[in-house]
Amino acid sequence: MKDNSSKIKVLIVDDHAMVRLGLINFLETEEQIEVVGEAANGKEAILLCAQTSPDVVLMELVMEGMGGIEATKEITKRFPNIKVIVLTSFVEEEKILPALENGALSYLLKTSSAEEIANAVYAAVRNESIIEPKVATKILSSMRESNTALHSKLTNRELEVLKLIGEGKTNNEIAEELFIGIKTVKTHVSNILNKLEVEDRTQAAIYAHRHGLV
Repeated sequence: MKDNSSKIKVLIVDDHAMVRLGLINFLETEEQIEVVGEAANGKEAILLCAQTSPDVVLMELVMEGMGGIEATKEITKRFPNIKVIVLTSFVEEEKILPALENGALSYLLKTSSAEEIANAVYAAVRNESIIEPKVATKILSSMRESNTALHSKLTNRELEVLKLIGEGKTNNEIAEELFIGIKTVKTHVSNILNKLEVEDRTQAAIYAHRHGLV
């Protein structure tokens, strides 16, 4: 946290004037924080970043004109020292993941308390992330889905072949165990590698073990 002689400069970006006013009112009660500007969309935010050099930007995602995801990407690219905290009502994965992937340090919901928002600002200048619990749950759920999505594309026969690959079986051994031709096994293995997006049998075997298929 900075001392009074060097306050944390915050820029507020939201398309609702009442939201901006509310944020300004409570942030200015924090001795260590100074609100240096407010913007109604992403384009205004980028211009104000150049003019006011904030330490932290509180960013809504859905706004008329340039939205928060695009603005976050531009701000973190042009001004790498500026930390962006998403402050929004949206908890959809299609908002969360792109925002974080495009440079947002933290992700808060507008249901957060004033204290939680202020703490996220203080954390941002230490380069520490704060992720709203509901958002973290969405992220973890997305990770689990992406981890299972790849092998869910396999046919029942391909899944059988993958399990045997995970057990270290050769193509000939797989052919004998499943009573199929060696050429058919090779076709299944090729399909498995493509669907799992892995380079070789070793990586396929590792995948099988990591996902409890063996």
